[in-house]
Order: sequence, then C-alpha cells, then structure tokens
Amino acid sequence: MKNRTMKYQRVIVLLAFAFLFSACSNNENLYPGKSTPGLIPEPFAPGIVCTEYYEYSGAFTPDLKEFYFIRVGGKYEKATFVVLKNKNNNWEESVVSKWVGQPVISHDGKIMHLGRRYMERTETGWSELKELEAPFNDLPIMRLSSSANGTYYFDSYYKEKPDFPLKSSRLVNGEYESPRELDQTINSGIKNLNHPFIAPDESYLLWDAVKEKGYGSSDIYISFRQENGSWGEAINLGDKINTSAWEASAFVSPDGKYLFFSRNIGSDSYENVDIFWVDSQIIENLKNN
Repeated sequence: MKNRTMKYQRVIVLLAFAFLFSACSNNENLYPGKSTPGLIPEPFAPGIVCTEYYEYSGAFTPDLKEFYFIRVGGKYEKATFVVLKNKNNNWEESVVSKWVGQPVISHDGKIMHLGRRYMERTETGWSELKELEAPFNDLPIMRLSSSANGTYYFDSYYKEKPDFPLKSSRLVNGEYESPRELDQTINSGIKNLNHPFIAPDESYLLWDAVKEKGYGSSDIYISFRQENGSWGEAINLGDKINTSAWEASAFVSPDGKYLFFSRNIGSDSYENVDIFWVDSQIIENLKNN
C-alpha cells in the first residue's frame, strides 16, 4: 500500500512538472521581451522594440509571430517600416519598406491596412502595395481599422480642419457604403480625432484626441457599443494611460490580452516615442464602471 501511494505521488509530481514545462514552453517568447505588464503601462520589449529613438504604432499578425511598427533613429535615418519575426523563439528584425502608412492587420490576418492603402497576405508574404477604391480613394486616411465583418472605421485628417470627424463604412453585398460620421458622443467637443481601432465584434472603439478636460497634448479614449446599437460617451482611459505627453494609436493584441499605445517621452520634436503596453483588463474595468 505504501509503495502504491509513493508511486501515485511520484506520478502526480511528474504530471505537475510536465504541466509547468508545457505552460512555460507555450508562453516562451510569445511576445518580444522578458515580462508582461499588469495594470500599469510599461515600455514594450525594452532594447528590442523600445529604444532611445522613435518607435511608433504597431500591429501583430493573428498568430503573434510577426510584429510590424515604425522606427526612426540610429541606423534608420528616415522613417522605416520594420517587422520583428519569431523564428525558433528568437525575434529577428528586418526592413519591410520605407514608411508607407500606419499598419493595422485585419482580424483574419488577410489584409494589412495602411491608411488608404493596403497589402494582401499571400503564400510568400505580403502583396505589393494597393490603393483602396471609391469611396475611399480621395480621402486622406491616416489609420483604418476593420471589424471582423469587414466594417471600416477610419480618420480623415485635414491640416486645415483638425477636428474632421471619425467615420465608418459597412460592407454590404460585397461593396462599401458611403462613409458615415460616427455618433456625436465620439465626434463632438474634441479636436484631432485620430487613429481609430475597432474591436473585432465592434463592442468598443479606441481612438485619440485633444479634449478640453483631457490630461495633455493627446489622450486615448474609448466608447462602448450600447444595446440599441449607438455609441456610448467618450471615456478617457485615465491617468495611468494618459499623461501630459502625447499618447496615440492604441490597439489591442489579437489574443485580446494587452492594450498597446504610443507615447512621446522626448521633446516637442518627438525624437523619442515609445510603444507601451498594459493588461487589457483596464478596458473591462472602464466598461463596468
């Protein structure tokens, strides 16, 4: 009886070690860097992504094995579109092209939106750069994000009119409708409405703007879809995310676990912008308040 008990204990211990090893293996290098954040934002992958130079915007492929973002500084004298790829649990950086737009990858991974332009996923990588057709081809779109059903959400920035409203366009019978302005809960009382990111199920919208009662230059806001289909009030993400500095270009990782955003930690010349990340529980906390 004693031997049998010891045998069972030995099996349980071995199973526990196997579970822990499997968990560690599955999480190993899932994201660049050595640690993941809690409810206080941290620079994303210091020394790999974040440096003393300019790192801005970003997008993961759905399998989390590729991370695209913009670099300027060091060996990159001009704004450069780069990618980190996870190869055998090592993250390797390479150049995609010059800066061609702010990347947002569709939730199915088939399209990389780059403002008014885009690339399609192929068997060998990404296609050549393509242009959206009407009704988007004449719009100066900085960032375009699509929901799982294909609805587009985008800004349309004019220097002479910085409070140009955020818009959306539904895909109906294979064609996109004329863009419509979003609700006044999003588009009123704010300037520089930019960089929208829509949740896959359109349950929330993230964007950044300058608002009278904000924390500083530009803050990140969120609005939740209401039961009647309208958009709720614009909610500032709070002083853990927003500071007196410029914060912008928020997005949520494909697994839904982390909120990412960009912050200027340099001077007004924006020579040092970093990508930060934080546990996405912050979104649920705002929704439940």
